Amino acid sequence: MLISNITLPALRRALAGASILLLGTALLPSCAPPAPTETAVPSEAPAAEAKPVLIFQAEDFTGQSGEVVTESSGEEVTYVQTVAAESWLSFEVDVPVAGRYRVELRGNSKSVGSTAWIEDYTDNKDERTYDITGYLALQEDAEGLAFAVEQKDGSPLNKGLHRIKLHLLGEGARVDWLKLSLLVEHQTTPQTLTQEMTGEELELVWSDEFEGTGLPDSTKWTYDIGDWGWGNKELQYYTVGRLENTRLEDGNLVIEARKDDAGHQWTSARLTTRGKVAFVYGRIEFRAKVPPLRGNWAAGWTLGDNYVDELSWPYCGEIDIMESVGYEMDDATGNGKAHASIHCGAYYFKLGNQPTADIDVVDMDDAYHTYSVDWSPEGITAQVDGKTYFEYTDTASELAWPFGQAQNLILNLAMGGGWGGLKGMDENMTNQKLLIDYVRVYQRQ
Repeated sequence: MLISNITLPALRRALAGASILLLGTALLPSCAPPAPTETAVPSEAPAAEAKPVLIFQAEDFTGQSGEVVTESSGEEVTYVQTVAAESWLSFEVDVPVAGRYRVELRGNSKSVGSTAWIEDYTDNKDERTYDITGYLALQEDAEGLAFAVEQKDGSPLNKGLHRIKLHLLGEGARVDWLKLSLLVEHQTTPQTLTQEMTGEELELVWSDEFEGTGLPDSTKWTYDIGDWGWGNKELQYYTVGRLENTRLEDGNLVIEARKDDAGHQWTSARLTTRGKVAFVYGRIEFRAKVPPLRGNWAAGWTLGDNYVDELSWPYCGEIDIMESVGYEMDDATGNGKAHASIHCGAYYFKLGNQPTADIDVVDMDDAYHTYSVDWSPEGITAQVDGKTYFEYTDTASELAWPFGQAQNLILNLAMGGGWGGLKGMDENMTNQKLLIDYVRVYQRQ
């Protein structure tokens, strides 16, 4: 097997097991001391042509839990094998560039059903568990000679030191190496629109009416990429600029999730204004038809522009303008529920205290409804078709009110996950569509 035209045994002999940083085809030892974790948002391009690649040999772990042994195969590959049913190996990773990464794991297992996943920021002050890959399946191989590479795309990593754990589930799991490759650098947002909210008259300041055909307007939207689970063990792979998953059609933005598509269990799309424009305050509304079947999770929401990776959340703030899960919708009538919430350092769902509310909505999938929030320095309210059903007014502290800072808009259709898949997946479902007529941002003058 080759990595940048250098065989693994030769690589090990040359670097004596040290972690390495690959830039394009140039090979550089990763000898510099770890840089401190940055909270400032790094600049984003598209990524530079020489994209960093980090490789860690399994036997170079810095800590462990559960019994593991180090073995060698006939091809001069040294690997780590678990003895316990649940184990982890820890590593220290110095990430050179903030962005979205491909995570690859080379290994296999003596038993059926073994999996692995990666936990980031294991030393975080909140004692949270940051899952940045979801499950990686380890192929069964009783003899242990045929290693395979499993991967996940899009894992967010900020620049700086990351203490991670590679969790291994299943007796006899074997790991050769772990590789992190930059897919796209983190994007900064060049423009922030701050809206006045003191008057009574609505004035339109930004919109997308989704007229025309083809892909969405690239001056207004960019794409999130990958299948790392998005912190919720979601099933979809978010694609970039793929008409099958996102397109303009009949005056709508169509976000379509497709089953068994392009080599993935599900594909879909997640559009964001990050890197284009961010917003502080305003009335944000969109008009949409929401899909009905069990297993989907549709959303229009905002995320703090200073989000870089999972450590940023929920301190960056999140406003859920509308969330809908298919299992709450009646397939025959289309009647369902819309949910509105906020997340911040003081209140979020993993603390069990997130401010949230829901409202019954008639015919969500076949009739357009308008979902909106009014966001001002005094608080946030949410409406469906002009009816207010959610209010949040705790502006007393920075933890409770990060909403004086810029937020990006996001539109997405997820499949499965902790909430969308709570009641399982409709076995007959092959696709789902979220139709959005427009998105508009107003100020009050």
